[in-house]
Amino acid sequence: MSQVQTEVSVDIALKLGLTEEEFEMVKCKLGRMPNFTELSIFSVMWSEHCSYKNSIFWLKTLPREGKHLLVSAGEENAGLVDIGQGLACAFKIESHNHPSAIEPYQGAATGVGGIHRDIFTMGARPIAALNSLRFGDPQRPHMRHLIKGVVKGIGDYGNCFGVPTVGGEVYFDPCYNQNILVNAMSVGIVEVGKTVPARADGPGNPVFIVGARTGRDGIHGATFASADLTEDSAKDLPSVQVGDPFQEKLLLEASLEAIGTGAIVGMQDMGAAGITCSTSEMSAKSGTGMRIYLDKVPTREPDMKPFEILLSESQERMLVVAQRGQEEALMRVFEKWDLECAEIGEVTDTGRLEYYMHGELVADVPAHELVLGGGAPVYQREYTKPEYFRKISKFNPHKIDVPTDFKEVAWKLFHSPNIVSKRWVYEQYDSMVRINTLTTNKPSDAAVVRIKGTDKALVMTTDCNSNYVFADPYKGTMIAVAEAARNIVCSGGKPLAVTNCLNFGNPYNPEVYWQFVFAIKGMGDACKQFQTPVTGGNVSFYNQTVGKDGVEPVHPTPTIGMVGLLEEIKWHMTLDFKKPNDSIFLLGNVTNDIACSEYLRLIHGVHFSPAPQFNLLEEYELQQLVNKLIRKGLIQSAHDVSEGGLFVSLMESAMIRSLGFDIETVEAFRKDAFLFGESQGRVVVSVNPEVEDTLLAFLSREHVSFVRLGEVTTGQLIVDGEDFGHVSAWKQVYEHHLNEVLN
Repeated sequence: MSQVQTEVSVDIALKLGLTEEEFEMVKCKLGRMPNFTELSIFSVMWSEHCSYKNSIFWLKTLPREGKHLLVSAGEENAGLVDIGQGLACAFKIESHNHPSAIEPYQGAATGVGGIHRDIFTMGARPIAALNSLRFGDPQRPHMRHLIKGVVKGIGDYGNCFGVPTVGGEVYFDPCYNQNILVNAMSVGIVEVGKTVPARADGPGNPVFIVGARTGRDGIHGATFASADLTEDSAKDLPSVQVGDPFQEKLLLEASLEAIGTGAIVGMQDMGAAGITCSTSEMSAKSGTGMRIYLDKVPTREPDMKPFEILLSESQERMLVVAQRGQEEALMRVFEKWDLECAEIGEVTDTGRLEYYMHGELVADVPAHELVLGGGAPVYQREYTKPEYFRKISKFNPHKIDVPTDFKEVAWKLFHSPNIVSKRWVYEQYDSMVRINTLTTNKPSDAAVVRIKGTDKALVMTTDCNSNYVFADPYKGTMIAVAEAARNIVCSGGKPLAVTNCLNFGNPYNPEVYWQFVFAIKGMGDACKQFQTPVTGGNVSFYNQTVGKDGVEPVHPTPTIGMVGLLEEIKWHMTLDFKKPNDSIFLLGNVTNDIACSEYLRLIHGVHFSPAPQFNLLEEYELQQLVNKLIRKGLIQSAHDVSEGGLFVSLMESAMIRSLGFDIETVEAFRKDAFLFGESQGRVVVSVNPEVEDTLLAFLSREHVSFVRLGEVTTGQLIVDGEDFGHVSAWKQVYEHHLNEVLN
């Protein structure tokens, strides 16, 4: 083997992101000193981004089995659930945080492109996209630059690619001032039995690279994503990839057509770590190896070195293992779509990855030793309860004065970026392309997308309130799962399964790791209760910034992506009040809880308080009740109570049709808690007066608390007899305030 390469040492290993112990492990596994190319391969494959070395122990404790699952968690590029009638849903969420913080447009755009490739490399056609975005203070000029770049990147890529962006969430908090979070989710449809595995079966089968040419963009991107952001991170700009949605659209159509020929044995997207990752993971799953000729890889830059070709994260590329003898069928399809399809090697039975350049062996490594679930290191880090919990434990709600002017408080709350409409964001996304989105003009708590050729629809959402998780990682993550399920149920669907995007700080920080461990425990317990197994997802550590003032980790943000099934479209339930004089009910327990609310932070300036009241069993029973009410036709609308509390939920239901409400609070509770508290397990429903007696008779037999709040009005807002004005003035603020802040 050629040794005419950079001499390696422990110092070089450290610069590549390996530890001294891992450098010794590499030498042990190879039985010799690695050359630079081999060391680079190990460095990216053993990075946190690829190996999950600090998280996989705990991830394996999550519920991973369910009656709807068609593949095990982590077995394929994305989760796969049975949705009936011979169809399956493939879905997954991933992060693109560091690239978006450095170059927001391309960082966000390539995040969208990458997650869609995970779906269609399985043979599924993407039908919907969602996202979950976290930004810092929108008043800061640099943050406005990041926000505008990210939103435009998501919109441009998705709109050009031709998949509707149907849902998501946007939060603002100072903890994200330096390290924003950009999580992208894709959902697709495929016929059961027609998926393609990410495997390299069959020694002797040819290996192809298809799609775009390989360049120097994204080299060591996986390593970049596995380190803290610093004030010098802008120097790592070459680590950010550049996307081309039009090329990806061609790749989508060509891939699905090629799968139909039967010529493809296995296929995998080239995401993090590029050719290195796809060749090693596909080989390791099959217990095979590959012989790859790097000089046959189409490149767009001259004189690329072996390690550059192997580690490049250039977008819109995939690795395909074809059936020997069917190469021409494969080539014809990609030629038809004007895409390069180059044979670069073959599958072997050695279990090793042998990379050649101009006939010279430049790297020889065992596939199994590189990958998650194989020889990649696995760590359990020490953890300890964070110091800031001392501040949380001192919170005393009795020391918070109940305001006297509730209209003024509500008006201030309606100017919070976390409460107002994110219309400025979602209007840049095409939600109607492919004409299957049911919620563009009929909004519900979750996005609803029709499944063509059936009377069914998929219901999908992304959810997480990171302030709740910061206050209590265990309870806060349970709430994230519960809210996702609640949104799906309030839309008429039944939850099926979960994917997650776990955004945390540095795992070597014991307080950060404590947050991670208890978030996983909370997710596991909630998913078991809702029978929503975790199909896979993404762990994103190192979301913190090292600056002059020390290390600032983001709030723990375990984003939940959940998919449910609407078995009949006629059961689609929207969140808007339908007509004046309809009765308004609040389902679920009312409490004196103001903890961790937007009201407490914005009006009283209290940033350390416990997570809001939450009972997992009561939440489950509430959702079962809402499901029954929808199917019995007893309610006109359903909307969960979340950020901003009951008042904001009522306003969101009223504003859509420019209606209002006349309600009365319950004297037994603090009025601020009743209106603005964020205790969980509550849903607002509206009811036609003609069926109210039937509803009351039904509710009396259930085990869920409820209270009749009042009636829908023609537009006036009245609380306890006090006139809060006409809905039109509030609607103006709600729809346009964020636009004013950002511009």
